[in-house]
Amino acid sequence: MHYAPRTIALITEVFHPPTHPDPAPVQRVHNQLFQTGNPPYQGFVVTPQGAVLSNPVTRPGAASMAAFLSDRFQFREEFSSMTVEDFAMRARLVSELVAAQTGVQVFTMQQVIVRTLLNPRHFRDSRTFLKQGLLGLEGETGDFGREPQLFGLRMVFPAHETSPQSYSLRIESYHADTRDVYIENQATFPPILVARGLDTIESNILDAYRFLVERALRFVSRFDAKLET
Repeated sequence: MHYAPRTIALITEVFHPPTHPDPAPVQRVHNQLFQTGNPPYQGFVVTPQGAVLSNPVTRPGAASMAAFLSDRFQFREEFSSMTVEDFAMRARLVSELVAAQTGVQVFTMQQVIVRTLLNPRHFRDSRTFLKQGLLGLEGETGDFGREPQLFGLRMVFPAHETSPQSYSLRIESYHADTRDVYIENQATFPPILVARGLDTIESNILDAYRFLVERALRFVSRFDAKLET
């Protein structure tokens, strides 16, 4: 079944051995990117936690930023129009430049979070879809004495020999709009050696996105059918 998922958040964190956050290398990268005439981030600020690159946003809850903390590089695009391909490329490029300036030699882990919304085809209310369509519940929730206002399912796929990444998948009704189903994939990937190149940062982000839009959406579609009356 075809859906038109609307990605509302792309987040990745690449962890490295803890160091004292030094804003100078990040500022050098920021200046270098500005000289290209098309910098990925407009602003540079120093916080007690570390240097932050950012773009202005107008929507409440939106973010477009990269933070360089004592133990990680963090990239966030929330309620942004950026494509996953551009986000993955940006995270890889900026990580390459900052790692070269800071001397980071290994990223001990990468975490990627993808959040998206979709509208079921045969349900106007996502709570009904989750409760009756996906979970197959009817009157059982009466045991609580009142009806839940959010339904959800969580599945965890641990790493194994042939797949070193893990996925934690959430499928829920959405508190902000009862028409939307909220799907989140939190993926964790193994260490990355900087000397071997950082293309893996980019491919890991695309992997986490594909797991959601290909596998998770296919799973959801199996339950998106008219209920028998």
